[in-house]
Amino acid sequence: MTNTINFVDGIDGLAAGVSLIAALALAFNALRQDPPQATIALLPLALAGACAGFLLFNFPPARIFMGDSGAEFLGYMLGVSAIIGGAKLATVLLVLGVPILDVAWLIVARALAGRSPAQGGRDHLHLRLLDLGFSTRQIVIFYYALSASFGVLGISGAEPRLKLLALLLLALIVAAVIAYVSRRAAATAR
Repeated sequence: MTNTINFVDGIDGLAAGVSLIAALALAFNALRQDPPQATIALLPLALAGACAGFLLFNFPPARIFMGDSGAEFLGYMLGVSAIIGGAKLATVLLVLGVPILDVAWLIVARALAGRSPAQGGRDHLHLRLLDLGFSTRQIVIFYYALSASFGVLGISGAEPRLKLLALLLLALIVAAVIAYVSRRAAATAR
């Protein structure tokens, strides 16, 4: 989780916004337990408040920047919140599905190319979308929309089969976007 949020911190407002959505989902998940885990919800709620305050100055065009330490802290705190809050794996995978799938894609693609997965590059999904002409705001809103919509499904009382289908749908959407972006980037490079 730590590296996932750090990898997604490539454009203004992306890491903080996705972390805000994830923290809210984890807090609501803790509060909807039987009995409600109000004290457990405090950590993700505090994290959500910090992200919201930071986003006021980091949403495009940013006036302040997070850096690796901030992004890794957010990822770590989200991971801790998921563990102590008893969030099911499907909940975390749904709300952070886009960044997680992007990181998985990067690891496989970089390993197949003979590069270290930790090596930097412009092959992140958000940077490829930027290179294709999408604005920073469009990319951020795309990530927010997917994270929020699947996050709501993750914390809803939907049956596990529906959540699994939603997770598969999310994987298909992200895989299709990544494949499209990869093909366009390869065609542009020629």
